[in-house]
Amino acid sequence: MKHKVTFIPGDGIGPEVAKATQRALEATGVQFQWDTAIIGRQALEMFGTLFPESALESIKRNRVALKGPVTTPIGGGFRSVNVTLRQKLDLYAGLRPYKTYPGVHTPYKNVDIVVVRENTEGLYAGIEFAKDSPGTTKLAELVAQTTGDKIREDSAVSLRVISQTASRRIVKFAFEYARQNGRKKVTVFHKANILKLSDGLFLDTAREIAREYPDIEFTDTVVDAACMQLVRRPEQFDVLGLPNFYGDFISDLCAGLVGGLGLAPGANIGDDIAIFEAAHGSAPKYAGKNKVNPMAMMLSGVMMLRYLGEKDSAERLEKAIAEVIAEGKNVTYDLKLDPQDNTAVGTSQVADAVIEKLKQARK
Repeated sequence: MKHKVTFIPGDGIGPEVAKATQRALEATGVQFQWDTAIIGRQALEMFGTLFPESALESIKRNRVALKGPVTTPIGGGFRSVNVTLRQKLDLYAGLRPYKTYPGVHTPYKNVDIVVVRENTEGLYAGIEFAKDSPGTTKLAELVAQTTGDKIREDSAVSLRVISQTASRRIVKFAFEYARQNGRKKVTVFHKANILKLSDGLFLDTAREIAREYPDIEFTDTVVDAACMQLVRRPEQFDVLGLPNFYGDFISDLCAGLVGGLGLAPGANIGDDIAIFEAAHGSAPKYAGKNKVNPMAMMLSGVMMLRYLGEKDSAERLEKAIAEVIAEGKNVTYDLKLDPQDNTAVGTSQVADAVIEKLKQARK
């Protein structure tokens, strides 16, 4: 059976890491029917839009996509391509697993954390009011009338919206993921001690959902204290359920624990559509240089295989990646003890090494 998958090469380093991942996925023996689509800066240059309708239709039709990082043009009022794509397709769950692999130079050895991030609202919903705009004036008047508080006249305002609906489904996703993957605990990060109504709603909803999963331990912690706990003893955490904004910076913090963004895979998942992509950006200054680490993208491919029900192939691909990391020979500069180490290899050579491991395992 061939899996129909939309393939989005992306911008900057995207085509290189996406191609390396595509090659590794095909080397597992799983059959794919790739439907190439263009989104992002390249699409803007080619079609005059960041989101060609043909690309969106491809994703909706195939329901699974492998996506390289894309570039959002600076200026011109463009919002994040990634944020907009998640909202257009209602990909409400950002799923990012972080795991330490032997051979990675990091002081942490037993990290195995899964971040489940709400993707569609919070500060990143993009509801903003510019300084000196009529909307800001009306909002300031409303705030003064309803609360007695005053917004300074020279303010710009961003609204942070937390709904019970979005809170319920993201926490439920976290618990379902934990149950289906043999995880023991879900921890919610919040700031309900200060943001008593918005984060308070998120926390209350999480506690309500937790009662439906007596087999999974539930804890909660204030997000600033959680950051300290993550860097001191990350092994105490298992699955994390987070509102959008916290999920963004906690994801990068967790990437730092396991060796960097080069090992940070991810997926954005809705009820019936999933896009798999690395957590890092398009790094245009490295485009075409065959230099960057493709393993985050490859590990996103591992996640895609599991999503497609190809669990054995997913395990074989992850094992091959882990073996290449452990050997430390065919890895990019970011996985060397000295980033200037001239034995570091390029993007395509990492793919070659992973594919060779897969071939050896099949003999």
